[in-house]
Amino acid sequence: MAQEFGINQAFIEEQWLRYQENPAAVSERWRRYFDQAGAAAEGLTARNGATQGAAPASANGHAASATSVEAQSLAQRAHQMISAFRLRGHLWADLDPLGLATLPPRELTPEHFGIRPSDLDTVVPQGDFTGAPAQDTVRNLLTRLEDTYCRTIGVEYMHIDDDEARGWLRERMESSQNRTLLTAKEQLTILGRLIDAEGFEQFLHTNFIGAKRFSLEGAEAMIPMVDLLIDRLAQSGAEEVVLGMAHRGRLNVLCNIVQKPFQDIFAHFLDKHPDHYLGRGDVKYHLGYSCDRTMPSGQTVHLSLAFNPSHLEFVNPVVEGRVRAKQDRRGDTARTRVVPLLIHGDAAFIGQGVVAETFNLASLEGYATGGTVHVVVNNQVGFTTEWRDARSTRYATDLAKLLGIPIFHVNGEDPEAVAHVARLAADWRQKFRRDVVIDMYCYRKWGHNEGDEPRYTQPLMYAAIDKKPSVRAEYVRRLLELGAISQAEVDALIAQRKASLDATLAETKQNNHEAAVSAMAGLWSRYKGGSDAAVPEVETALRDAQLRHLLDVITTVPEGFNINAKLRGIVQDRRERLNGKPLDWGTAEALAFGSLLAEGTPIRLSGQDARRGTFSHRHAVWTDSVTGQRFAPLSKVARAPARFDVYDSALSETGVLGFDYGYSLDYPDGLVIWEAQFGDFANGAQVIIDQFLTSGEDKWNRLSGLVLLLPHGFEGGGPEHSSARLERFLQLAAEDNIQVMNLTTPAQIFHALRRQVLRPVRKPMVVMTPKSHLRSKEAISKMEDLSAGRFQRVIADGTVAPERARKVLLCSGKVYFDLDNERAKKGITDVAIVRLEELYPLSKDELSAALAPYRDGTPLVWVQEDPWNMGGWYFLAARLPKLLGARLPLSCVARDESASPATGSPASHKIEQQRLLDEAFS
Repeated sequence: MAQEFGINQAFIEEQWLRYQENPAAVSERWRRYFDQAGAAAEGLTARNGATQGAAPASANGHAASATSVEAQSLAQRAHQMISAFRLRGHLWADLDPLGLATLPPRELTPEHFGIRPSDLDTVVPQGDFTGAPAQDTVRNLLTRLEDTYCRTIGVEYMHIDDDEARGWLRERMESSQNRTLLTAKEQLTILGRLIDAEGFEQFLHTNFIGAKRFSLEGAEAMIPMVDLLIDRLAQSGAEEVVLGMAHRGRLNVLCNIVQKPFQDIFAHFLDKHPDHYLGRGDVKYHLGYSCDRTMPSGQTVHLSLAFNPSHLEFVNPVVEGRVRAKQDRRGDTARTRVVPLLIHGDAAFIGQGVVAETFNLASLEGYATGGTVHVVVNNQVGFTTEWRDARSTRYATDLAKLLGIPIFHVNGEDPEAVAHVARLAADWRQKFRRDVVIDMYCYRKWGHNEGDEPRYTQPLMYAAIDKKPSVRAEYVRRLLELGAISQAEVDALIAQRKASLDATLAETKQNNHEAAVSAMAGLWSRYKGGSDAAVPEVETALRDAQLRHLLDVITTVPEGFNINAKLRGIVQDRRERLNGKPLDWGTAEALAFGSLLAEGTPIRLSGQDARRGTFSHRHAVWTDSVTGQRFAPLSKVARAPARFDVYDSALSETGVLGFDYGYSLDYPDGLVIWEAQFGDFANGAQVIIDQFLTSGEDKWNRLSGLVLLLPHGFEGGGPEHSSARLERFLQLAAEDNIQVMNLTTPAQIFHALRRQVLRPVRKPMVVMTPKSHLRSKEAISKMEDLSAGRFQRVIADGTVAPERARKVLLCSGKVYFDLDNERAKKGITDVAIVRLEELYPLSKDELSAALAPYRDGTPLVWVQEDPWNMGGWYFLAARLPKLLGARLPLSCVARDESASPATGSPASHKIEQQRLLDEAFS
């Protein structure tokens, strides 16, 4: 059948089970096949005279053998039952600690497979059920199946295409019947972690009444689970684990997993130093921390909990980027030494699209991290929203099936089941280097926060919760029944933990302790944030001989390489720059990259179509026309430890920009670039821009040198192919948090990229990059602009004598060339044009120097292609008067205000553009 239909065994078994339940539930082709197979089986039974009765019991009390045909039929039905439990057993597992879950009608009964009560003690082959004897009774087989697949662990794994991986899981689960026999010491360790988790929450609840903390109560088993995951990963080679999570239980993880001092957490609650945080900082349940921790196994592992805003799952790609950077730095190509561990909420996991975007990065060349361990803390409610209103799927984790990975559903009230899946998940990740999901069913003791009343909307759920003993109390009861511990010992452990917390709080108050602010250490010790003006400029020019050598190397086609004919012409054109031909944008960018690589600086460039460039200007990677092999010319000039990594990304903004931002956090000594296909699409990642990129330094004292290249310019491309939304970046600009540029010459991008690395300051750099002017005859530079020049924040007019100027046009980016051409076409000699290349931080000195030659009262007109309510005007209108005073009256020429950036009509665009130019020179 598998050969006939070309499908794997698991799928065939699933179709067979559906057919048995309802023949109409399968396609006509499958129904016809099963009908024919059933008729053939019935004919065989009739010809052999098999009876429908049970085989008689033998005199010695053992189950008697049935006739060969009946035995074969029973064995087949038993095998169907095995397949059904593997495929669908999770549906009837005991997962909900509240007992409120509605299970589907029971299918996994012997009767459903045509097995009668009288068959239960018949000996049948046990098939490929691992750990069972070759022959045993149906009754014993049923017990093993229920214990493995329907107790407090339910597993989805039959959708995995990889036979080896699926078989490995099956053997691990069935050989142990999905349980781990813990030693008394291991049980007491789990109990201790539950006491730590519960005791911390209760201590906060009684000492800081009404304060938001997003309690973990009801899900305390997460703490021993994460502890066991990290320990198991460390035992199999992990040296570092990077964690990401939202706010539920975060304070508990901070102190009990990554060992943030309790004094710091209590100091946040006491909040006795408000003057130190005016306009900066973040709430305590968004903060991160890192430590070196020795685990119970004796292994030492570095733990980092990433900072996260309230936007829940958006930290996911940031964590993945950090992990990839750490792996790249270590040379961890096996991707087993640094592991990402993400802790999710059930509603956010299925509800937020960034989860799917991050999943899609899992196996991509430029983004793979060797598998992420996902823990879903399944409270079965999102704020006030019932799960039925929050998703269209049975499980919150169904999205994860797209990766073909195991999903372990586990009852969070069974800590030993939690421990078992934690070990299994960690082993899977390290062996197969693929993602794995643990869906821990639990509950939320309080409302969304401790001041919220959940009984308005979930009265039945909270009626059940109000009657529940804690997870710790339930586990204590079990250990008492086993005789593993006495009540007196439990009470002593609880009292000891509380006494320690009491003493720490008293000390925190007595010493007026202030939580430590994470300092720049390790890799970051050589870099700084803060004021831009406090950081001196650096030399970015290169000797002419160096530039010529780099250009020679990167334009030399390797012997035997079959280069595309059109690309050969582009490379040859670039090579002609050696003979004095002016440099275009792509050549200057390549020389910036090459020079940094030659100096030992690693470069990562990522984005949609980044290898070639959206507008075919880059060609950083060549593809052999015959073999399909790729070749990156810039890799030939890289000096260790430099690497040139350029990746065409998935069609994603949020996931990819989040990843590259995370990468930049752990590679301050590299040049990390994200390029949008069009700058207009950057707003698809607005959360990453707003909550991480532009505010990370202010909130978390976290720096990033990430570069954003955003193609921008009004050229008749329509509303979504004209504007990178310059105004949004300028609105976010404050306290020298970012650099915003709209550059006009190839030399400027050369110096800007080198400056971004060579200066010790680390700030995100947002560049509005050209489109048509990538290869225009106007936007050019000479080789000496690179060998003798520098980055210019402002470029003064070199055409009109200042004393003759009746007006000064101030502009930025591509519109400069339109203005300059119009001035030349009309023979205008009394209008100067000054280019503002860096809009933020605004350089008072350079701008004042460029405008100083002009007479007082000379009109200063800001000209932009953007509509009046967009672009740089609002920003500059608010800042230039304060910066320059009233000496030069300020006004603006722009398109009329508009709800969208640009017209969709190319003809209308030309009319608007000409009106803009006419008004500028009127």
